[in-house]
Amino acid sequence: MRDDLTMRAVIAPSEVREVEGQEELEHERPWLVIVWNDPVNLMSYVTWVFQKLFNYSRPHATKLMLQVHHEGRAVVSSGSREKAELDCFKLHGYGLWATMSKSD
Repeated sequence: MRDDLTMRAVIAPSEVREVEGQEELEHERPWLVIVWNDPVNLMSYVTWVFQKLFNYSRPHATKLMLQVHHEGRAVVSSGSREKAELDCFKLHGYGLWATMSKSD
């Protein structure tokens, strides 16, 4: 056996699978945080919560609150799943009914 002819085994994948377009799109679609209308919270309170949690201006927070009031729901934030979960958790802490959904 010769020392200068050392053989090494190299293991490599036989096939590299590329990410399909649909899977890539699934990861890029943001999560939406939706606040739903309820008969409990005052409109002024909902506006205040939007200002406090999301740092929205009073006119923007009021616009979202009115959308919740008249249409029954409004998208108040979007982003990663983790951000949406945190936003829902915070909204629940203020007594608002919020859910999250994958955007279309």
